[in-house]
Parts: sequence; structure tokens; C-alpha cells
Amino acid sequence: MITDKTWKEQIRDPQAECMSEDERMVLQGEKLKNLVKRVYGVVPFYTEKMKELGVEPGDIKGIEDITKLPFTTKEDLRDNYPFGFQAVPNEKIVRVQGTSGTTGKLTVMAYTQKDVDIWGECVARCLTMAGLTAQDRIHVCYGYGLFTGGMGLDFGAQKLGAMAIPMSAGNTKRQLMCMEDFGATAFACTPSYAMHLAEAMQEAGVVEKMKIKAAVCGAEPWTVEMRHKIEEILKINCFDIYGLCEISGPGVAMDCIHHEGLHVNSDFFYPEVLDPATHAPLKDGETGELGFTTLDKEAVPLIRYRTKDLTSICHETCKCGRTTPRISKFKGRTDDMKVIRGVNVFPTQVETALFGIGEVIPHYLLIIDREDNMDVLTVMVEVDEKFFSDEIRKLDALRHKIGDVLKQALGVSVRVKLVEPKTIERSEGKAKRVIDNRNLV
Repeated sequence: MITDKTWKEQIRDPQAECMSEDERMVLQGEKLKNLVKRVYGVVPFYTEKMKELGVEPGDIKGIEDITKLPFTTKEDLRDNYPFGFQAVPNEKIVRVQGTSGTTGKLTVMAYTQKDVDIWGECVARCLTMAGLTAQDRIHVCYGYGLFTGGMGLDFGAQKLGAMAIPMSAGNTKRQLMCMEDFGATAFACTPSYAMHLAEAMQEAGVVEKMKIKAAVCGAEPWTVEMRHKIEEILKINCFDIYGLCEISGPGVAMDCIHHEGLHVNSDFFYPEVLDPATHAPLKDGETGELGFTTLDKEAVPLIRYRTKDLTSICHETCKCGRTTPRISKFKGRTDDMKVIRGVNVFPTQVETALFGIGEVIPHYLLIIDREDNMDVLTVMVEVDEKFFSDEIRKLDALRHKIGDVLKQALGVSVRVKLVEPKTIERSEGKAKRVIDNRNLV
């Protein structure tokens, strides 16, 4: 297992990742001015919005003027489906990517070759941050296709010069076989599937046969406790990679070995943390909704895109030497949050609480119902096999213990349902953590 004591920091592009704050602001300002000039009169949405705000391209003098510009939401993208935000001719488009698993219209993003190259470079920086080099073999078990996960890691591995093993998602037994046979030194997938892979390797007795030294996980919120559990089982280091289809897929940001926030590739993406209610920019350390402006994207440049992800930001130089702004580990998403009897509840709060209870396995499901006009939250929890007992008294005691821990963590009482190991469905993509049966309008 790599430790801080043996770790040798590698920075792929020191000029970009370690520049001074003043240098970064000048660069971002120039790119913002060019971006606004490119979209004005070309992308109808931004042209109309800027006219409504009384803003013209000449009003943007530097990055500090970004607050004069309009916001963009996922709803705006869907209203202009599929290519209403496109800023270049069709002949410059080399591929499209889109959201996975959403109902109704997809969110579709187009890419020029320059966009693809930048995307790959950003992921390559992240892989370097995880200690990987051209000598590594990266087993990619994110889904391929429209979903950005698989292709993003593939592009990054190519830029790095590493071997990409494009397994995609599913068939865990085959995943393990190929990891071992191909000599994979790293793998990339969702955190929930990484947990499942770790458990599967442990059960199959193949952990010691693997050459894995790092896991790059993203696409869903996860806790520090889950990272530690995966690291403990596999004797590796896990890293948190972030991205979203609308901005560029994975590679927008990732945490380094110190795990003190995710480094944003801020020469390509300008981050803001906004008050969810007023949309006003927040100060360092204050939690709000994350927004991004794509400073270089050609095909579908986005201005002040509201991600719905909840985080805070820090601009201090990291222990790793990078000066890029860091966003804190996500608390969740504004659309993941559930209001239970007036209390805001996030699945990650449940996960953190459960990891502190030794008798349970970190697989859970939240079920929300409405009974007699009252919200009822049931948390289904798997019990570790060695603690699972037919003795009702012991199970009742464990149920009460878990209920007390969750009530303290969430601020609302819950029903606890204990189930045997492997009862809750394992996900090969994004984990389904919540079933809301309330049919709220």
C-alpha cells in the first residue's frame, strides 16, 4: 500500500497546476473574454440572456466580471435539445456524449477534436495525481457509450500513454479474471461498484494475486469511510475523480494523495460556489451549489452552469504543491436531498453513520413513504454474516442501536430493517440509494 511516507508526487503540467493566483486570474480573464465573444450572436440562448441583462461582450474585462453573466441550468439544455447550444458548425463535431439513466430527454453534449484533446489531458493530469504513469494498466469498468465515464478514462489513459483495458460495467467474475490475467495496476469505476469489487476479490481470495495499487472512483457521492474501507481491503489508495457530462465528463477535478479537496483544472474550468437560494457567490469554506464556466470548450461552451452539487471551495496552496482551487468532498446534490418531516437528509449522512457500526455491511437503502400524512423513513441495512443471528433479542438490540445512531446523525427518527448479506441489489453503475414512494408534486 502506498503511504504518505513513500509517496513521490508527480505533477503532469506544473506550469498550469502550480501557477500563481494572479497568473491564473489573468489567464482565466482572457479566456472568459474570448468565450463571451464566441457565443454572443452565435448561441441564441446566451445572446438573448445577455441582452436581457444589458450585457455586451465588451463589458467583460476580466474574470471578476463573470458575475455579470447569466446562469445556465440543465433545464435550459433540455429545452434546447439536442444541439441548441452548439457554437461551431456541424462539420467540426467529432463525437457526442450524454447523460445516463435519466428519464425523458437526454442531456447531449457535442465535442470538437480540441474538446476531446482537452478532456483527455485533464484526465491524464488526474491519473498522474493518482501516481500512475505510462507504465500502468488501467482497468476501466465505467460504462462506455453515451455516458462519459468509460470514454473519459480511456482518453486520459491514451494521453498518459498507459494501457487502457475497456471492460465497461457488469459481470464481476469476468472483471476479476481480466484484472488478474492482464496485470491491471489500477481500476476506475463508481465508488459503490469499487466496494463491490473489493468484497468480491476478498471472497474469491484473489486480493494478494492482484497488482492493483490505485482506484479512481467517481460519478456518485461517497464518504471518507467508504474510501478507507476499500483501501483497507485491497491495500491500495483510492482517489475521488469528478466531472459531469455537461462540462467535460470525468477529469474536471480530482483529489491528490492528501485528500484535502479535489483539485479543479481551473485553466479549463472556472469554478464558483453559489448560495442555493440567492445564487450569490460564497466565500472560501462556505457550502453552496457548485457552478462551472467552460473556458476553452468549442462545441458547447457553457457559462455559469449550475451543477446542483453541494460543496465548498478553497484557494490555498495544497501540501502536494498544486495551487489550483480545491472543492471539498461533496455533501450531496440539491436533487439528492430529501426533506423528511422538515429535516434535510442526504444519503451520504446515512453512509457515514453506518460505517461507524461494526456489525453492519456498507450496503443500505432508504425507503420513504407517507403514512397518515406523515413522512416515514425506513433504512434497510445489511448485517455482517458473523453478527447475523436468529436470536430475536440480539437483532432487536442491534436494530435499536442503529436507529439511535441514525437519529442522532440525521436529526429525525427512522425505522430500521435488518436484512441478510447480499440482500440489497449491488450496482454496476451508479448505486440506487433512495426509493421515494411519496409521489410528491
